[in-house]
Amino acid sequence: MTSTAVFRNAVLLLALLALAGTALAVRPERRERAAALLAFAGAAVGLAALNAVAVSVGWWRFADVPASFLTMPTDLWLGWAVLWGPLPVLIRAPAPAVLLALAWLDLLTMPRMAPLVQLGPSWLVGEAVGLVAVALPAMLLGRWTARSRHLVARAGLQVLLFAALIVWLIPTVAIEIGDGSWQRLIDLPRWQLSLVVQAALVVSLPGIAAVREFVTRGGGTPYPWDPPVRLVTTGPYAYVANPMQVSGVGLLVLAAFVTGSWSVLAAAVVATAFATAVAGPHERHDLARRHGAAWLAYRGHVRDWWPRWRPYTPASATLLLADSCDVCAATAVTVRRLDPASLRILPAEEHAAELTRACYEGPDGHRAVGVAAIARALEHVNLAWAIVGWTLRAPVLGGLAQFIVDGLGGGPRRLNPSRPGREHADDRDPGEADRRRARGGTQPRNRRRLGSHRRRGGARQPGPRLLPLRQR
Repeated sequence: MTSTAVFRNAVLLLALLALAGTALAVRPERRERAAALLAFAGAAVGLAALNAVAVSVGWWRFADVPASFLTMPTDLWLGWAVLWGPLPVLIRAPAPAVLLALAWLDLLTMPRMAPLVQLGPSWLVGEAVGLVAVALPAMLLGRWTARSRHLVARAGLQVLLFAALIVWLIPTVAIEIGDGSWQRLIDLPRWQLSLVVQAALVVSLPGIAAVREFVTRGGGTPYPWDPPVRLVTTGPYAYVANPMQVSGVGLLVLAAFVTGSWSVLAAAVVATAFATAVAGPHERHDLARRHGAAWLAYRGHVRDWWPRWRPYTPASATLLLADSCDVCAATAVTVRRLDPASLRILPAEEHAAELTRACYEGPDGHRAVGVAAIARALEHVNLAWAIVGWTLRAPVLGGLAQFIVDGLGGGPRRLNPSRPGREHADDRDPGEADRRRARGGTQPRNRRRLGSHRRRGGARQPGPRLLPLRQR
């Protein structure tokens, strides 16, 4: 065995020994162990991406040795991932101190790894990028998961991790050991590349919307050991029980198509089989134990992979739109014509609180306003309209849609508190509008005409007299 091989094995062995010793010292609970595993996955994916960037820009390059992945020795990759992932999660030390220790370790060992590693003149830049973009997020993801903190942030980091795993790492591994090439995708004309990106976004919509449902309505994340505390049957889950798996497999199939890889397609088949035969039974048993009859009723109506056309809605939600707003009233009519399931559409003026935007209230207390409220209402119609709703609530697109609507005059407005459901006093009489049209006028009774009398200094003064145009 060469000295290079000994060094590689020693790095992995020392990293595993350090992890085992730390685990024996702190005796982590089940959730901490699961968080450490998640951090390891984050560090491994991040280091693989970091090395690909480092090779392309000249920060460093590993020698061509056996058992390498993406030009990086596999044992060094795994040992590095242990040091940057689970170990910082289990060490009860401040994050800055841990990052400094990792930086010191790399500064000490990287220059001494020649000829296994060839360092470029700007390798310290790559080291800094790795600590900030890989080590720090992996450590925070693991620590936040272990301590159940920063729900939105840790769910966002999980989305980035799983997206990189599905869209890049798994297809790359399949291509390395099988057939296909990313070059086919790179060589596509711009308009075809644009279509591929749009298709990927559409396929990922159910998964992204499902993650948001887990966070906003379930109080958890997609990670199996950090699940929602409440049963989620809304959003994409009202149509299909495995929306994240559907999106993940769909992205793998799309990657197989654009790379021309049968091995990536095989990876999609393996992922489907694993989700169905391994993860599925465990998940069903766990959910039945935690949620009982509600879960059983849900599974009696919603399938794993084949979506419903109309949503499963065991409880009613409410959409509040102002009668005194012409656009809002027209929107209410349009939504009613779509025949939404289990959705009450009520005047916003009847709400106990003063509303300034369209408002959606779910049976679980969830609330959405503005464009997001209309998007939520569309989820009650059918699968096609639900996809439109998920698009309107997608990150970035949701904010852009609200910005456009506000710019077109659909921003917040105050309702008339004196008479719920009406904007003018003369509208209290349902026949007043018809009488005004018969008189040829359009102004409400409580508005003062230009020819009316005015008070000046306490006395009534005649207002200016308006002459016909021909007498002016």
